[in-house]
Amino acid sequence: MAALVNISRVLVANRGEIALRVFRTCRRLGIETVAVVASDDRGALHARSADVLAEIGSYLDAAAIVRAALEAGADAVHPGYGFLAESAGFAEAVASAGLIWIGPPAHALRRGGDKLEAKRIAAEAGVPTPAQGDAAEIGFPLLVKAAAGGGGRGMRVVRDPFSLEEALAAAEREAETAFGDGRVFCEHYLERPRHVEVQLIADDRGAVALGLRDCSVQRRHQKVIEESPPPGLDDELGARILAAAVTFADAIGYRSAGTAEFLVAGAEFFFLELNGRIQVEHPVTEAVTGLDLVELQLRVADGMALDLTVKSHGHAVEARLYAEDPRSFLPQEGTLSRLAFPGGVRIDAGVTEGDEVGVAYDPMIAKLIAHGADRTEALDRLAHALGLAVVEGVVTNLPFLRWLVAHPAFRAGAVSTSFLTDYPPLSAPPHRLPEGPFSTAWRLNLPSPPLQARPDVDVAAHVHAGEGGGSVVSPMPGTVASVRVVPGDVVSARQHLVVLEAMKMELPVTAPFDGTVAAVHVAAGDRVAGGAVLVELEWSP
Repeated sequence: MAALVNISRVLVANRGEIALRVFRTCRRLGIETVAVVASDDRGALHARSADVLAEIGSYLDAAAIVRAALEAGADAVHPGYGFLAESAGFAEAVASAGLIWIGPPAHALRRGGDKLEAKRIAAEAGVPTPAQGDAAEIGFPLLVKAAAGGGGRGMRVVRDPFSLEEALAAAEREAETAFGDGRVFCEHYLERPRHVEVQLIADDRGAVALGLRDCSVQRRHQKVIEESPPPGLDDELGARILAAAVTFADAIGYRSAGTAEFLVAGAEFFFLELNGRIQVEHPVTEAVTGLDLVELQLRVADGMALDLTVKSHGHAVEARLYAEDPRSFLPQEGTLSRLAFPGGVRIDAGVTEGDEVGVAYDPMIAKLIAHGADRTEALDRLAHALGLAVVEGVVTNLPFLRWLVAHPAFRAGAVSTSFLTDYPPLSAPPHRLPEGPFSTAWRLNLPSPPLQARPDVDVAAHVHAGEGGGSVVSPMPGTVASVRVVPGDVVSARQHLVVLEAMKMELPVTAPFDGTVAAVHVAAGDRVAGGAVLVELEWSP
């Protein structure tokens, strides 16, 4: 391909793994790099890896990032992924400063990023969408979602009318904190769909679909493992999903890389959302197509027309290694005293040995991406790499990833968004698998099976109990978002006592039994460590 004409120095308006990922492609193309770093993140790996470093107050301060780009002599700004990557205002600010925006145009971000508007456009274009409206119209179960959201933030599953008010309030708070936009809406909740998405790239001539990915296995509505192509997906259905993604992208005038996400239930599929940025899981598409998606983003931003021949080879699977508890998935913190990965797979890491992992930012440590001639070979290679990986100094989900990749149901392709409800993390393998691939993933509103004993992801808390009562302690490090009780309050089991916030997500801590609040040891805004006493309870007589 021809050399870039207008871009010679790129500022990446993000941190961690994605900043390093963009740097790699820029260096290969002979483009200089600029990193931004917040004052509390000066030692981060991305800050040590760029050609030029610019300090800012916050990674969400759009004006400061634009100033930093101008002062550093950058030609262009790559937003990575995250909040600013889908901010139309940020895209406009970059362009207004005379800089090149490496992403979709602001008008496409506005139309595609607002989930209510996006679904209206999708419906008008003939792309199927889930039913939405108020609870009386769509019934239960339903899903409360942030209109400007993504990444699982501002989302709550509601199964009965008694939980609706609290779910709406919590989703609004979380959405306001994460996106600066507290609007939420309700849509019909599918119990066991597959989550299938289309990788798109678009230039001035329109969008091209680069292939499908399956991202069904999730925790807290966030993906933990992704693969391409989706195993067992009917070719005709896959073709319809690809066509729908291109139709929607063209309807909003999309440019650059992006992902259209769909829920699949039986022979039906429903448009979920458009992510107007490069995705965390983009390496699996790169592995099977041989394309560099960051390079394609740069070329589109540079004004080039893409002339692509898309061919898929083999199978790829990606696992996300996080600093989090392998059962409850609650974030952890610590210093990586040892970090080592084997060869044979692609490693996209955001930290290195000796780095500190905190809860102020995304606790992802690395992504491991394996490619093989077929799904079995790719999974075998990933399992081998996970088995040899070494992480010390911080609790991680590595045991969970090893368990998942070896799980017979996952190996058989029997996946859905409820996989971790059907098979609780680190539980024993089932005695009998479904008769065929995805045979449990196609039914709508299938009642949830009885849960096996395990920490509840959203309400996990530790209790130190004695004869007179017990102390409820923080299940993770974080910040106290709110305190819902005062001494003397009578509370019921599972009533919210304290709401913690980590990585802009709210996690309620609940009463483990009926009782009376004897003491409250925290206030809103307090930073707490994992194991810190939050509330003391006395047993009800």
